[in-house]
Amino acid sequence: MGERKGTNKWYPPDWHPDMGGLDKYYGTHPLRERAKKIGQGIIVIRFEMPYNIWCGGCGNHIGMGVRYNAEKKKVGNYYSTTIWQFRMKCHLCDNYFEIKTDPANLDYEIVSGARRQERRFDPKQNGQVVPEDRDTIKKLATDPMFKLEHVEKDKRKSKEAKETLGNLEGFQYQRWKDDYAANRLMRDKFRESKKELARGEAADNEVLKRASLELKLLPETVEDKKLAHRLANSSQLSYEEVERGKLEALRRQSVFAKNKQKSVEANVARKVLKQTILAGSKSVSGAVPKTSLSVASKRNSAGIILKPRVECIGIPSTSSPSCPIKDIGSAETLASSSSSCTSVTTNGEETSGLSLIADDYGSDSSDET
Repeated sequence: MGERKGTNKWYPPDWHPDMGGLDKYYGTHPLRERAKKIGQGIIVIRFEMPYNIWCGGCGNHIGMGVRYNAEKKKVGNYYSTTIWQFRMKCHLCDNYFEIKTDPANLDYEIVSGARRQERRFDPKQNGQVVPEDRDTIKKLATDPMFKLEHVEKDKRKSKEAKETLGNLEGFQYQRWKDDYAANRLMRDKFRESKKELARGEAADNEVLKRASLELKLLPETVEDKKLAHRLANSSQLSYEEVERGKLEALRRQSVFAKNKQKSVEANVARKVLKQTILAGSKSVSGAVPKTSLSVASKRNSAGIILKPRVECIGIPSTSSPSCPIKDIGSAETLASSSSSCTSVTTNGEETSGLSLIADDYGSDSSDET
């Protein structure tokens, strides 16, 4: 089968060996589209990202191992090693970034368009063994004093690490000398946590079943409990609903409800009647006091006419002919009739029985004292 690969090609009738190969005859390249910039010394290869980077255009993270079609070209030499540079386009935006090889440090260096996610560290800072460079190796081979100093430094470091290693060994021995008890303790804790997770999952499933939901609930926190308590104790109605309810209640009230506010005319009439009765009780001869006349004149000038029904206390019959106070039309009638009322004896003293009970003119009884 191997010999067929060289002979299984069709050559046109006008071709002859002086024209070279078929690629030259057709004017093509074996790499086809990958060699479209071969005249500039650029070919297209498949490049794999050597470490994590951040794109300089869109700022997205590009992980190690992501592959791109990159343009490869030679940019220099490190001694006899070629330095290659790769240019590729970000698959998340229109930004291009360039990376080149760094043979001196056995690494890759970002030229432009991106920045590296730093995860590098100095091995000397955490006590790791660092391989010697060429100059140190050469000096160890040629300088005995330098080699002696280097060996003494290694011994001191080994002595310091020996104590730490001994402590770690003792800790591990105390921890795992009874592997059965350690395994039992670990499994007990695992069972407890497993039961707790099962109870929480059952409670979550019950809540999801009641609400007819299909989603994953997060673990319950203290803030969630406080929020649920506030929502349970707060009003379930919004501000707009509360205001709408107040408006509906106001609309359902009757427009003919009893008005508890006293009118000005009723208050004035009540005061005039009270002053007139007090003035009549003080008058023995039936003379009308000046104050009563002045108040009555003010009342008459204001156009207020009061005709309340008044009864004398102490009269056995409501229609007694001895009581002339039937209708009060003016202050003069009340004053002239006050002397004919029945007298009441209290503690051996005779007083005038003019304690009158007037009808309520739409007012409370507390205002008629």
